[in-house]
Order: sequence, then structure tokens, then C-alpha cells
Amino acid sequence: MLGTGFPEESLQKGLAMRPHFIGVDAGSTDSGPTDLATGVCRYSEAAYRRDLKLLLAGAVENNIPLIIGSAGGAGGDKNVDWTKGLIEDIISQLNLSLKMAVIYSGQDKDWLKQKLAAGKIRLLENAPELTASVIDESITIVGMMGSEPIIEALNNGANVVLAGRATDTSIFASLPIMNGAHEGSAWHAAKILECGAAAVEHRPSPDCMFATIQGESFIIQAPNEALRCTPTSVAAHSLYENADPFKIIEPSGILDTTDSIYEAVNDKVVKVTGSKFEKSEKFTIKLEGTRLAGYQTIVVAGIRDPLILESLDKFLESCETSIKKRIKNTYPDLSEDDWKVHFRVYGRNGVMEKREPTPVIGHEVGLIIEATAQTQKLASSIASVARHQTLHVSVPGWFGFTSNIALPYGANDLVRGPVYEFNINAVVEPDPTDEMFKTFYFDYPKVESEVK
Repeated sequence: MLGTGFPEESLQKGLAMRPHFIGVDAGSTDSGPTDLATGVCRYSEAAYRRDLKLLLAGAVENNIPLIIGSAGGAGGDKNVDWTKGLIEDIISQLNLSLKMAVIYSGQDKDWLKQKLAAGKIRLLENAPELTASVIDESITIVGMMGSEPIIEALNNGANVVLAGRATDTSIFASLPIMNGAHEGSAWHAAKILECGAAAVEHRPSPDCMFATIQGESFIIQAPNEALRCTPTSVAAHSLYENADPFKIIEPSGILDTTDSIYEAVNDKVVKVTGSKFEKSEKFTIKLEGTRLAGYQTIVVAGIRDPLILESLDKFLESCETSIKKRIKNTYPDLSEDDWKVHFRVYGRNGVMEKREPTPVIGHEVGLIIEATAQTQKLASSIASVARHQTLHVSVPGWFGFTSNIALPYGANDLVRGPVYEFNINAVVEPDPTDEMFKTFYFDYPKVESEVK
């Protein structure tokens, strides 16, 4: 992913293999809604500039397109504009000549409400309810484009395609499909390429990957000769980020890898055959939306008391009861809907919580207390109440005054500021299929030096 780095040597070796284009995934919502809600990339500007400078120079020098998807960390319009500014700085710095297509994926709220009223939006599994008010309260809503807008940009002569939120695979499948490649091979190769060298046997750090599509098959290999693709490592990548490793959904259809065959060409190169792409009856675009959940302050603590750990759930229930009572006394006009305290227990089920199949407790656990409210001042006040009540709530088996938790930062709670959550997870049926994404073209001519 753009901003995570790659060896320059690997890029140069890949370019020496004469590719038809360079693709790079530049974002994801896997790490949460913050990038999408704020338009701020989680990776540094310096890291983005370094990667973009190498990629832009490589594409222009080799006269091949550079395709960037989910720009700026999440693909929202602000993320795209930030990335566009960096690219323009690099174009000026390197004095490059190119045509750039910028594809925005932000969605109009009135249009979405019309689609909702017309029954053209369908919720995905476990998604929250979607109403007109949910759409109105959203900070950012994007559609996740497929290959269609990217192909249009390439057909219109773009040397660089800077796309908003996009499926990872569409970044890499678009140009091959445009040139008549077998769609099963194109989409499957794209799935392997989208995380770079993640499909090698052992990847010590982010790196490049190269695919060659040959009819109904494709060859996959890493330009870095120290990395090794095997049938198992390549096949295993279909498990990554997919509920079903054999059915991978795109806006226009489904990549079916059920009958795919993975064969070793040698000890570093793999050939894949038998992949299929099935066109869907309905063209759909996934919607992602974010909202402000509130403001948050957290308390970091540790528990080592064996009596507490023997009955940890009862202890936390006692803490919650004590916290609610104290907040009600302190803020009699405050509704329980205006604040929330959440415990995360690391050392038992901090990662998976209720889904944890083996909630075994060791000799100590880490405890994070999250206090969320509609203002930062209130969140910090709630956190201080939660910290104090958890610290001193009565514990069965102990007599007298006790201190139940260790506080590595003392009473200095950690202010997180505004926090966000996803509030839309659905698909919409656009009609026509290209009505959701806006593309703008920019020409950057090379500046000729004055000769005196």
C-alpha cells in the first residue's frame, strides 16, 4: 500500500520486465473509519511523497500508466485532493509531462436518499439500519468503484489515474480487461497483486509483485529475487480479506476460484489456471459511510489481584454499577444515551471480546476503559469517574480500602479527541452504471528551459 514503502531495486527490476502499467493500492478502511471521516491519511506525507516520486518517474520514463486506487488512505474526496496536491508537487519537481485523470467517489446525499426511497439500496450482512436521517448525519459517504471508471480514464488517454475509493482488484484488473484479457485471469491476478508481495512464502517487509496474463492463465512472481512464490502462498492469498476464498465479489460480477489450479513454474514462480469471472445480473456499488460517534478519553490500567481475576466479570459488573450510580449523582440531568463506558480486557478476550473461544486468564490482565460522550470535556469527566470507581470499588474477599488496578500513567487519562464509526454498509444499484463517479482531467506539460 502506498506509504508503506518498497525497495527501489524491486521497482526497477519490475520495470525491466517491461510491464504494461504500474498499479498501487493507496488506502483501506480495514483500520477503521477515521481516514475516511477526516480525509487525513494515516501514513506520513514524507512516506507518500517518497513512494509517489519513484512510481511517477518509473511510469513516465517507461511510457506506461500509473493507476492509484483508494487514494490518501481511504479514497474520500479530501483524501484524493491531498494526494493530487502531492502528485502535482512531484510533477513540478521532476518536470514531468503527463495527463492525469482524477476520479472522485464521494456521494451526493440527496441522490442516495432517492435511491433508498426507490428500494435501490440493499443492506449488507450485519449492517446497521439505513434511513434518510442516517444519510444526513454522515460525515463522508463513498462508493467503491470497480474497473469501469478507471477503464474510461485510460481510454481517454490518462497517463496517471488517481482514483477515490475503489476495490483493490479493480486497480489491477482494469487495463488488462480493457485490452481484451481473459476476465477470470485478470481479476484473479489482480487479487494476488493488490497487496504486493503479501502472496510470497515469507515477506519480511512490503515489496513489489509482477503478473503476466497469458490467455486463461497467469504467471505470478516477485521481482525481488530473495522472495519466493509457491502454489500454497499464492492460493492462500484468496483467504485474505474475504469471507469466501472461492467467491470474490466485484461491482460487475464474481471472481470464482473454485477450479483454479496453482502450479510451480520453478521454486519462485507460480502459474494459475482455471479462474472464472461470472457477470452479475445486477450491477451494484458498495457504499461506505462514517459518522461522528463522539469524543473519547481512555484509561490504561492493569490488574494482577488474584481475587479479582477469579471473578473478573463480577468485578467489572460491580464497576459498571458503581460508575452509573456516581455519574447519575454527579450529572442528574444526563441521559445514559449521552455517554458510554466500555471495558477492554487484554489477557483474556481483548481482541475478540464475546467471540473469543478460549477466554483464559493469566496471572495478570490489561484493562482499557473507554469513556465516550458528546463533548471532550464530558468524556474526560466520565473517564475520571470510571477510573476512580474501578480503582476503589469493593472486592469480595478483601476488607478495608483497596486499590484494584495499576495505573502506568497515574491519573493522567489519555485524550483521544473525536472518534468515528461506520454507519453505512450497503450496496446501491446505479442507473446508468457510471452515474456515481465524477472524473476530471488535468494536463501537465513539461516546462522547457529558456535558452539565452
